[in-house]
Amino acid sequence: MNPWIQYSLVRLGIFGAAFAVLYLLLPAPLESIGVVGLAVIVIAAVVAAVIALTVSYIFFGALRDRVAIDLAERRRKPVADPDAAAEDAAAEDAQR
Repeated sequence: MNPWIQYSLVRLGIFGAAFAVLYLLLPAPLESIGVVGLAVIVIAAVVAAVIALTVSYIFFGALRDRVAIDLAERRRKPVADPDAAAEDAAAEDAQR
């Protein structure tokens, strides 16, 4: 499996777990100060996103490095374009 898929799934899993816990725990305290409905979901999502970001940054550095290496290797590979040589030759002939 590609490392970026693994890293994305780990981050989504952390986000999902944090969101579920926060969604279950936050309604009672937030309703007591007048925050209800969609605001609870938004607050839980934002806090879960911050938790997922920090946990993945602190604990999954090796996986993040593998993602960076994989992306760098993909970028380093030349793009094979069969028409590029013909276009370059035509452009050079036009300049002469």
